[in-house]
Amino acid sequence: SVPFLIRLFPSVLTKFVYLNFLAFPFFVDFRRPELLVNNTISLYLTTEPGVTVGIWHTVPGSRGAEAQGKDQRWYEEALADGHPVIIYLHGNGGTR
Repeated sequence: SVPFLIRLFPSVLTKFVYLNFLAFPFFVDFRRPELLVNNTISLYLTTEPGVTVGIWHTVPGSRGAEAQGKDQRWYEEALADGHPVIIYLHGNGGTR
């Protein structure tokens, strides 16, 4: 019966292959990364009209003391300071 259901509802297969309906760890607010990872802030980029992508910006441990207590503007300026940026694309879980 499983192949029959997959044939009727192909979106079911996608959900079971990618498991993007699960958010793990449970009961964690991913919009507040500073509670999970040191020296991290949540930012949002508008890539095109109507599409917003959420990102986390984490500064290296060597700048950790400097980042303590700083606001979003400081993190945005840190992105533009000419140092290399590593982009990590996490996958399909719908969380950062």
